[in-house]
Amino acid sequence: MDRFVGRAHLEWWANQTMCLETYTIDITTTTGTAGTAGAWQATGRHTPVLDSTQREGWDFLMEMDPYFSVVFPSKDSSGIFVRVLEAEDATLTLMEVPEGGWPDEQHPDPPDPNA
Repeated sequence: MDRFVGRAHLEWWANQTMCLETYTIDITTTTGTAGTAGAWQATGRHTPVLDSTQREGWDFLMEMDPYFSVVFPSKDSSGIFVRVLEAEDATLTLMEVPEGGWPDEQHPDPPDPNA
């Protein structure tokens, strides 16, 4: 994927089998190619804007662990594992997790979206 502008989903996985929450975002990829460790980045925004209950859940998950799977609309539903940063204006920055898994030993192996 060299460039994508459209809708995608952020999924927060508790483990390899349990997705706790999914958020719809408008996303624009900004650099690199998916699968090239560290080269892929994107920006986005929640769509629709989160209500107070959704915001509370989002803030809780972000505080626990800001790592999500971003899933694009496609037949294979494959995802890219990303770290999400949120600016004060609610803009999201997504950075691909380096190949080989999570950046530290506290995280389980990422779920296989095709399983």
